[in-house]
Amino acid sequence: MAEDVADLEIIGAAAQDALLRMGDITIDRKQRRFTAIINRFRWEKADGGQTFERVRAAISFEGVLGVKSRRVRPDIPEGLASILSIGFIPDEEPPGGVVRLLLAGGGEIALDVECLDALLMDLGEAWRTPRKPDHEKA
Repeated sequence: MAEDVADLEIIGAAAQDALLRMGDITIDRKQRRFTAIINRFRWEKADGGQTFERVRAAISFEGVLGVKSRRVRPDIPEGLASILSIGFIPDEEPPGGVVRLLLAGGGEIALDVECLDALLMDLGEAWRTPRKPDHEKA
């Protein structure tokens, strides 16, 4: 759970390099909730070995007042994006602000929130993957 910037940094680190399918994003305007199902790389298990893991996870943000996106194609449900980082820009008058999900390729999803209230939860068993995300390769 994240209720402040330090907590969100932990969630952001855990969600870095997660794969996000556009069809797995839900925006519930009535409940003011943004939810996405992601395939999260398990950085906490990547200890230098040759075997790595991913796990299905849910990430949600409460108190969402609005959602904007840039270079994202929500009209293509099978479209994939990779989460590079998750950050928070506070309003001049707290506790509101903007949660920014930065995506590979220059995409961004910006959530205008009344306060920082986030949750990241693994949903099942992890599976092996032979690839570890590498930001050094171009």
